[in-house]
Amino acid sequence: MQTLLRGLRSAWGSLLAALLLLSPAAGARTGSPWGHIPVDRDGFTNPYTAQVWLADMSTRLSTFIPDRRFRIRLLEDVRYAALREGLRPRIVLAVIQVESAFNPYAISTSGALGLMQVMPFWTQRLPYHKRNLFLVRTNLRYGCHILRHYLNRHQGNLSAALAAYNGSNGLPYYPDRVYAALHARWFRQ
Repeated sequence: MQTLLRGLRSAWGSLLAALLLLSPAAGARTGSPWGHIPVDRDGFTNPYTAQVWLADMSTRLSTFIPDRRFRIRLLEDVRYAALREGLRPRIVLAVIQVESAFNPYAISTSGALGLMQVMPFWTQRLPYHKRNLFLVRTNLRYGCHILRHYLNRHQGNLSAALAAYNGSNGLPYYPDRVYAALHARWFRQ
């Protein structure tokens, strides 16, 4: 029994150490912009829950982004931008997967740019100072704001908002692709 307890304590300690290693520097300030967002949003009731989410999502994202540091920073930025607009981070992750496959330098045939494939005309319509849509945080801010705009316009109907975001108003193929990505990769198992 003692050996079993020691083994469990050792395994628990290894898990905590691994989670701490996922943060850029254990105990150091990460420079993450989302420190002011209440932790009780999106189910994060404590820092441990946030670290578990970050570890889980990082594993899921590793097939798209092999660089661990960039992956963690991207997840923090996605969470910040999504919660700032009242969106679920996993929905934003699904949109990014469908739009650009997590390529921050993606350019569509219609001229949309970056992770969330934001059309350049939005930089003239929204009052943000930064306009370079290839910058990850800038692209996420625009993309999440635009998605929130369409959610408000369609009274919270996510399918209609996703269709409007993509420009395929009334057609279900784009929302269906986002839902498929959401259920296949981003929902908690």
